[in-house]
Amino acid sequence: MIKNTADQAFVREMNLSTALRLIHTQAPISRAQLAVMTGLNKSTISSLVDELLERQLVHETGMNSIGTGRPATLLEINPQAGSIIGVELGVDFVSVAVTDFLGNILWRRREDADPAEGQEKMIAQTLGIVKEAATTCKRKGSRFLGLGLATPGTVDLNEGLLIFAPNLHWRNVPFRKIFSEQTKLKIYVENDANAAAIAEHLFGVARHSKNFIFVFAGVGIGGGLFLNGQLYRGGNGYAGEIGHSPIMAEPSQTVCHCGNRGCWETYANQYSIIQRMQARLEVKRTSIIPRLMAEQNASMSIPLIKQAADAGDIEAIESFSEAGHAMGQGFAGLINIFNPEKIILGGPLSIAWKYLLPGIEETVSRHALPEIDQQAEVLLSSFGPDASLIGAIAIVVDDVLSNPMSAERR
Repeated sequence: MIKNTADQAFVREMNLSTALRLIHTQAPISRAQLAVMTGLNKSTISSLVDELLERQLVHETGMNSIGTGRPATLLEINPQAGSIIGVELGVDFVSVAVTDFLGNILWRRREDADPAEGQEKMIAQTLGIVKEAATTCKRKGSRFLGLGLATPGTVDLNEGLLIFAPNLHWRNVPFRKIFSEQTKLKIYVENDANAAAIAEHLFGVARHSKNFIFVFAGVGIGGGLFLNGQLYRGGNGYAGEIGHSPIMAEPSQTVCHCGNRGCWETYANQYSIIQRMQARLEVKRTSIIPRLMAEQNASMSIPLIKQAADAGDIEAIESFSEAGHAMGQGFAGLINIFNPEKIILGGPLSIAWKYLLPGIEETVSRHALPEIDQQAEVLLSSFGPDASLIGAIAIVVDDVLSNPMSAERR
């Protein structure tokens, strides 16, 4: 009897999740349409929808008067279901946002960070911004659905533990424990590229794709592998470290932060572009970048190089183009191995999309097998540089969609 009751509860939660996900992807949708799409009878659907309404995860919106018979009430996700805090921990910055249940940003803050100052100081800086975000939400009386944290490196999802972040040189950081103790919220920790892939699937250009790869490009390069309708994590959950795939074997090549030589990301990350630009200036190439640096009292950076490229600076444009060709090598390998419908580029380097894309496409067409290449689109992330920040939000949303009972009845 106990087992039967437990089984019934499990089935109901699965049905609740199925209904909620359909409302999320197909809204506005009627109860009758839900019944057809799920194969459940109308009374069961009515009961499920009533519970989702009680938990304020969905709301009724308008009427569908198309066709004969009585107009049907339509359902959609309730953006006011609760607030979510998203944290993107970059290598040299921290970004925090508060959104509603549909990922609409209500509050945000971004601060530069210096990893050389140490792990404790960077985490304390992050916690300070998070507490300010939480205070802002509490004033509005919104319930919290959770806090998502997207971090570079390999992550133990069950423990909420950062295993290793090569570009930060951090190991075994108990993020869930630290943030839970300080905020008393439910904490979700995920690799930044995986989080961004979930964001594209829930909110972005991959909403209806079952096979795509998200490429996060910034200080490093990471991948979120969304295959056969779900995120692929590998045997121990660490799949997607595509930036450390070797594309060069010469011992003279640049040493990667992971300690190896020839890693893809050392040729296609933001440092490689800055190094290319600096090399051009050292041989006295004509460029407006020295003038921009002096006028802005700024060091060399991707936004500054893009500013020069936007002004028609050939050296800046060619630096991006070379990086685009290097990116294309990795993209071609991913296309040949996984045969994705889409490869989506996001992260800090995506601001230079229009300068990177020609090199990417040219190299992909040269190295990817033609039959496979023709099936793959190379796209810009819906969220550009904010892809992993929205990803931090998305991992919380995804958990609520999977476990609707985690949201209390109102």
